[in-house]
Amino acid sequence: MTTTGTAPTWTARAVVLASATLTIMAAAIIAPSLPAMGEVYGEGVLVRLALTITSLAIAISAPIAGLVADRVGRKPLLVTSLVTYAVAGTAGFFVDSLPVLLGTRTLLGLAVGGVMTSVSALITDWFDGQERGRFLGLQQAFASLGGVVFLPLAGILAGVDWRLPFWLYSVAAAIAVLAIAGLEHEPRPVQKATTAAFPAKTVGIYLLALTATLVFYMAPTQLPFLLRDLGGSPAVIGVVVAGSTLTSVAGALVFPKLPKGRITAASVALLGLGWLLIGYGDTIPLVTAGLLVGGFGVGLVVPNLNLQLANAASPAQRGRVLSGLVAGIFLGQFLSPLVIAPLVQTAGIAAAFGWTGLATTIAGAVLALAHKEKN
Repeated sequence: MTTTGTAPTWTARAVVLASATLTIMAAAIIAPSLPAMGEVYGEGVLVRLALTITSLAIAISAPIAGLVADRVGRKPLLVTSLVTYAVAGTAGFFVDSLPVLLGTRTLLGLAVGGVMTSVSALITDWFDGQERGRFLGLQQAFASLGGVVFLPLAGILAGVDWRLPFWLYSVAAAIAVLAIAGLEHEPRPVQKATTAAFPAKTVGIYLLALTATLVFYMAPTQLPFLLRDLGGSPAVIGVVVAGSTLTSVAGALVFPKLPKGRITAASVALLGLGWLLIGYGDTIPLVTAGLLVGGFGVGLVVPNLNLQLANAASPAQRGRVLSGLVAGIFLGQFLSPLVIAPLVQTAGIAAAFGWTGLATTIAGAVLALAHKEKN
C-alpha cells in the first residue's frame, strides 16, 4: 500500500534502488587502493582519511539535505546529488596531491548525503506498513549490493593502477539521466518544514547507528592492511571486503520476514561475533568468515532503524528525521579509524578486532536483556 494510493512506476523504483547502490560503499570503493596510496603519500591516518573524510562530509551535509528534501522536494535533491557524485568521484583520478584529493572526497560526501536522504524519504513516502519494511529492506540490500559489485571491480582496477577505481563513480551520471527522465512520481506536495519536536527515540537510534557503523567500518579501513600482511593482493582485498556487503544483502532481504522486537540485539551480537572471529583468525579464510557473519548483522541494522524512524516521524519532518540516521551512520564511518587507531597502535589490527568484537557482543546481550525486561 502506498501513502498516496498511487504506486510509483517501475522506472521510479529502479532509479531509487540504483541510487542506493551508490551510497553505503561510496567511500570504500578506494579501500583496495589504500596500501598503494600509503606508498605514495606515506602510511598513516591521513591516507585512511582519504576514505573516511567522505563520511564526515555526509554526516555534516545530511541534516541540510533533509531540510532541502522536505522544503524543495525529493527529485531535485536526488538529481543534483547524483551529478555532483559523478563529478567529485571521478575527479580523484586526476588529482596528484593528498590535500586536493581530500577536497574532492569531501565534495563526494556532500553528494552522498543528498542521495541517501532523498532515497529514504521517497521510499517512506511511497509505502506504508509491511510494504514499507519490505522496500526499506530492498534499499539496504541494493546499498550492500553496490559493495558486492564495486569493491571487487575496484580491487581488480587497483591492481593495475591505484587511481583507476575512481572511474567507478561515473556510474552516477547514467543514473542521474534516468532519474531526470523517469522519476516523475513525487508522493505528495512537500509540506513546509515545521518546528514540531522529533520523536523522543531518535537520539538513541542515531547513537546506535553511529556505534554499529564505527565498529563495522573497521572492515574497509583496517582490513586491507591486515589482509596484505596475510599475503593478500589488491584483488583479494577487494573480494574479501566485499564479502561483508554480500551477507549484508542477505540480512537486508531477510529483515522484512523477521519479528521486529529483537532484531536490534541480534544484529549487534552478530556483528560482535564476526569481529571476534576476525580477531582470532590468522588466515584469509577465517577473516573472510568473520566478515560474512558481521556483514549479515549489519544488513539487519540499517533497515530496522530506518523503519523505526519512518514509523515514528510525521510526513512533514520525515526527510529531516531520516537524515539524522544518515548523519549517525557516516559520522561512525569517519570516527572509526580515529577511535580505533590507539588500539591498533597498542595491540595490533587483529587484537583490535578481537576487543571490539567482545565489546560489541556484550552490547548485543545487554540489548537483548533490556528488551526482555521491557516486555
